[in-house]
Amino acid sequence: MEGRVAFITGAARGQGRAHAVRLARDGADIIAIDVCRPISDTITYPLGTPEELAETVQAVEATGRKVLAREVDIRDLPALQKVVADGVEQFGRLDIVVANAGVLSWGRMHEMSEEQWDTVIDVNLNGTWRTIRAAVPAMIEAGNGGSIIIVSSSAGLKATPGNGHYSASKHGLVAITNSLALEVGEYGIRVNSIHPYSIETPMVEKEAMMDLFAKYPSFIHGFSPMPVKPVNHESKKGLQEFMAPEEVADVVAWLAGDGSATISGSQIAVDRGAMKY
Repeated sequence: MEGRVAFITGAARGQGRAHAVRLARDGADIIAIDVCRPISDTITYPLGTPEELAETVQAVEATGRKVLAREVDIRDLPALQKVVADGVEQFGRLDIVVANAGVLSWGRMHEMSEEQWDTVIDVNLNGTWRTIRAAVPAMIEAGNGGSIIIVSSSAGLKATPGNGHYSASKHGLVAITNSLALEVGEYGIRVNSIHPYSIETPMVEKEAMMDLFAKYPSFIHGFSPMPVKPVNHESKKGLQEFMAPEEVADVVAWLAGDGSATISGSQIAVDRGAMKY
């Protein structure tokens, strides 16, 4: 990644921070953004904060790489275009996009408010398109090819009752991935989506999920069990159920690098095989 530049959304914590730190460790300079504020009462878990984005900056700088960080809502196309332009001015190019930012809420579709539906669709689907709209022209102009990694979800590949709006948004990202891969392939830009399952971040909201399953027991059959992973580390021993964001970052780093040069328009499950159950 030496000499390359990566643009990462939702970078204040969780998967976004893990991707930023991993790509920086591999040699990339980073453009990191996050909304860093609440966006709707329908999102019941706390979103990232300015302090957490600052921690991401510190973690990237600790690798010896440079970082441009800014509080940006991915629903705001002019703000996205401005941060991309500023990043290219500072670093000279743009090679990698990790469209990671997204939100989640729970409920049955026929009982949701318009705000609950619209918030998830507008952030996850429309915001990802706006991210692409802001970044791709800069990648084409740089003329270095590159890699776009769109963070979808296992819910983008299968039905997930209780969060159908989230699933709809993530299925939409598959269509964006596949169409964009064909549209920008002539510029040497690859586009792939990853589909994580059960990642240990605040978005998971385990209590809200369990409350939903208690109320609608049949819904649990739409969620596959996560195969456990033995952990033997000085800080933690036993069986790890949910995956760590850093495990997903390993896949992002591979897709961002030259080792995956033949991969484009693909959907990569990051789930320890859970969706095969």
